[in-house]
Amino acid sequence: MEFIAKLEEVKQRYSRIQEQLSDPGVVSIQEKLIRLSKERSELQDIVEAYDQYNEVIKNISGNEEIINYGDKELSEMAEAELSDLYEKKSELEEKIKVLLIPKDPNDDKNVIMEIRAGTGGDEAGIFASDLFRMYTRYAETRGWKYEVIDMNEAGMGGLKEVVFGLSGASVFGDLKFESGVHRVQRVPLTEGSGRVHTSAASVVVMPEVEDVQVDIDPGELRIDVYRSGGAGGQNVNKVETAIRITHIPTGLVVQCQDERSQLKNRQKAMKVLKTRLYDLKLSEQTSEMAATRRLMVKSGDRSDKIRTYNFPQNRVTDHRIGLTLYNLSNIMEGDLDELIEKLKLADRTEKLKAG
Repeated sequence: MEFIAKLEEVKQRYSRIQEQLSDPGVVSIQEKLIRLSKERSELQDIVEAYDQYNEVIKNISGNEEIINYGDKELSEMAEAELSDLYEKKSELEEKIKVLLIPKDPNDDKNVIMEIRAGTGGDEAGIFASDLFRMYTRYAETRGWKYEVIDMNEAGMGGLKEVVFGLSGASVFGDLKFESGVHRVQRVPLTEGSGRVHTSAASVVVMPEVEDVQVDIDPGELRIDVYRSGGAGGQNVNKVETAIRITHIPTGLVVQCQDERSQLKNRQKAMKVLKTRLYDLKLSEQTSEMAATRRLMVKSGDRSDKIRTYNFPQNRVTDHRIGLTLYNLSNIMEGDLDELIEKLKLADRTEKLKAG
């Protein structure tokens, strides 16, 4: 069976890694030690599940032998256990199939997130601010760090847009399905008649890239320096520290005014530009893949409305997977675990169907 052959390959690779990690010569090379330890960690769940599977197969074989050749009392006991063993076997097969799905190489990367107010005036800006708070609170529960790169404030404490970085363990893997249009339904503070309004904000989640992944020709960049606006102490509107970079071939524009140092703002802006260019390339690849198979969780398609937050009903609906949860107040406080796990499960299920 191809299924078993693949598991045997994984187990042999796992054993070789164990041997290498026991070799003092390997352990003394820090970079190799880190790489092997990471690979072992990735394979460990598969190997443990395969060991459990083999144990169940052995028990099934033993019980069938007792049924065929044992006495009546033992045969009855073995038969009673057999249905549970077959059920366990099926569960482990499904678990192993999921574990064998190739991992997205970007899942371990840090991310750059962008949130922009859409239709809905001041209420859309307030909602964009609420989403920013929701994601940063979730980051805190996960032990991630976040760093604001650029922020453009709107009226009534809202945001026109915010660009920020998140760093930590498996950030992109957990947040990649958040890209898309988020819609809110609630009664605005300014609404005297109690009428529910609908507004929207867009979210973009991009894996942060290393320098080697994106080559940028300096001749294709236009860099403008200007005075930053908003709160920021004595330097505001006096010193030209804010940076705007335009990538001429694609028309992409990034800006950063968060730091007081022009150099730091330039470094942050370049990081965002590289990330956007990489994401552009990634989106093209995703579009090609989507043409060959249906994606239930359309991580690359930002034009679709992906989720609705209905405040009067304390309800969140993710339209991609038909999921409705009645714990909106907790979700807005950063309790995103259930939502994110359901999205990841839907994605894995779809990949299994696609083969």
